[in-house]
Amino acid sequence: MLTGLSDVILIAPHVAMPRLGFGTYRSAPGAETQQAVLWALETGYRGVDTAALYANEADVGSAIRSSGLDREDVFVTTKVWNDDQGYDSTLRAFDSSLARLRFDYVDLYLMHWSIPSLMHDTWRAMEEIADSGRARAIGVCNHLPHHLDALASFARITPAVDQVEFHPRLQQPDLQGYCAEQSITLEAWATIMRGGVFDIPEILEIAGVHRCTPAQVALRWILQKDHVAIPKSVHLERIQENADVFSFELSAEEMATIDALDTGERVGPNPDRYAGR
Repeated sequence: MLTGLSDVILIAPHVAMPRLGFGTYRSAPGAETQQAVLWALETGYRGVDTAALYANEADVGSAIRSSGLDREDVFVTTKVWNDDQGYDSTLRAFDSSLARLRFDYVDLYLMHWSIPSLMHDTWRAMEEIADSGRARAIGVCNHLPHHLDALASFARITPAVDQVEFHPRLQQPDLQGYCAEQSITLEAWATIMRGGVFDIPEILEIAGVHRCTPAQVALRWILQKDHVAIPKSVHLERIQENADVFSFELSAEEMATIDALDTGERVGPNPDRYAGR
């Protein structure tokens, strides 16, 4: 049952992750990210997602310290970028992320994309980081079932999370099934298709019924599918609006209507054709 921003999901032993977190992709380094994260924390978000690639880890850390919240009250995720994958370089990248955040640990550390030639060494380093307690859980981003199968062939620790593009037009049923079978939490990015949900008539109609926005419908749909969502914004009104998805519930019929919208359309790169290097 969904009740509010305090809702969590267990992703690893003794590691509870907020069901609705706050993303910082493309939030500009400096005051913009610091203010957005502060607004999110004041609104009640307790999960913040960043990455080395975003160049705003320092600002995320600064905002959390400025919020007055205890470190353990905020679930922090960051990621190793593709250029830093490999055993020694992943360990160095993680140390650099902690230094920028000015934290002793992160709650979740993710491999940003699948690079098959480096996957084994990268994951071995990440497992060592998890063993040390400096990352409470480890996982991946943008991994399809065959990437996860390749990882499973040697991994000692199963990824806790797969953070992927997921929205009404890209539902990836095979990946959903794989994650459910392997107890991997699916975490959705591009939740509103970079605004594309506002152009889908079925979602507009459902939003009218519930007197909410298409973005809220898309987020509620993701949460009702038992996934995690990390919408992002740097505007206070939108940050608050994205959090206001607990006062209504989509019916089984409405859920089925959105489920039928899948076309395989991506707004981001295809993981099979993207190395980002």
